[in-house]
Amino acid sequence: MGKSTTEWGGKAEGKFRRRVTQWFAKNARDLPWRRTQDPYAILVSEMMCQQTQVGAVLPYFERWMRRFPDCRTLAAATEHEVMGLWQGLGYYSRARNLHRAAKAVVDGGGEFPRELEGIRALPGVGRYTAGAVAAFAYDQPAPLVDANIARLLARLFAVREAIDGTIGLERVWGYAERLQPARGGRAFNGGLMEIGALVCTPRAPKCEACPIAEFCAARAERIEEELPVKKARPRTVRIAERCAWVRRDGEVLLEHQRGARWRGLWKLPSLEAIPERKPELVIEYPFTHHKVTLSVYRQGAPRGKMKEGCAWHAVSGLAEVPMAAGHRRAVEKLAGAGT
Repeated sequence: MGKSTTEWGGKAEGKFRRRVTQWFAKNARDLPWRRTQDPYAILVSEMMCQQTQVGAVLPYFERWMRRFPDCRTLAAATEHEVMGLWQGLGYYSRARNLHRAAKAVVDGGGEFPRELEGIRALPGVGRYTAGAVAAFAYDQPAPLVDANIARLLARLFAVREAIDGTIGLERVWGYAERLQPARGGRAFNGGLMEIGALVCTPRAPKCEACPIAEFCAARAERIEEELPVKKARPRTVRIAERCAWVRRDGEVLLEHQRGARWRGLWKLPSLEAIPERKPELVIEYPFTHHKVTLSVYRQGAPRGKMKEGCAWHAVSGLAEVPMAAGHRRAVEKLAGAGT
C-alpha cells in the first residue's frame, strides 16, 4: 500500500470506516433511490447512472418508476415501450438489459435475488452493479467500484497503474474488498461514492475538506492531481451517414433498427447511393468515440413495396417514437421547418 500520514492496520481501518460513514450521514445528497431499499429501484438507478450524470438521470428515474414500478410491470412491457421511455439517456443496451433482468426475475418466481452471486447472474448485471444492489438494498458488505470510488481509491493508495486497465482495476477492486466493514455496507459504500463525487473530484480535488485526507497516500506525496492514471483515449472515428427525408400528408417515413448499434429504435431511412444534389440538412452528433456527420436528402414517397423495416409515422406523434438522438434532432429540425 502507498504511504500516508497514517499507517494502515486494524485500528486505522476502523477509524477510516467511521470517518466515511459519519461524513456520509451528514453530507449525503437526497436522491430518490436513497429513500428506498427496493432492489429493483436500486437496479434501475444504477443502470441509469452508468456513464450518465446524476442530474440528468433524476427525471428519467422518476418517470420510469411511475410507469414501471416493479419487475412485473417492466417484464410485461414491450420493447417499444421500454425504449420509448429510455430515449434521451443514450447507451440503449442498458434499457434492454434492465428489461431482460426483470423478465429473468419474473420467470424465476418473482423474488429478487438477495445474494451477490444471484444478483450478478441476472442478464446485463456486472460486478459493480451486483455489488451496488447488494450493498444499498440489503446492506451487505459488498465491494463496488464505480468511477468515483476508483478515483478515490487510486489516490488513497497511490495506484500508479491505469485504473481502466486490467492490473490497475484489479488493484482498486482489491482495496475496495479489503476495506469493507463486517456490516453496514450501505452507508460505507455510499460514503465512498459520495466523497468521490463531491470531494475527491477529477480536477482540483477538495483535499482540505476531505474527511479521509489523513489516510491519503497521494496527498502525502503531493501527487493527487496526477492520479488516477488512465489509458490514452481512443482516437475519434468519423462516420458519414446519408439518409432520406420522406414526408406525405402529415407523416414521415422512418426505418426500424435491427443492428447492435441502435436496435429497437427508429431512424431516418438509409440511402445506398449519394444523390447528386445538396442535402436538405447536415448535422453532427457523437456516438461513443465516433463523430457522425448525418446528411439528409429529400426523397419522394416510395411507389410500390417499401424498404423492409420502414413504416410511416404521424408527425404529431413523433415524440412517442423511440428514436436515435441524432436522428431525432434532424427530424425535429426538418418537421419544424415544415419541409
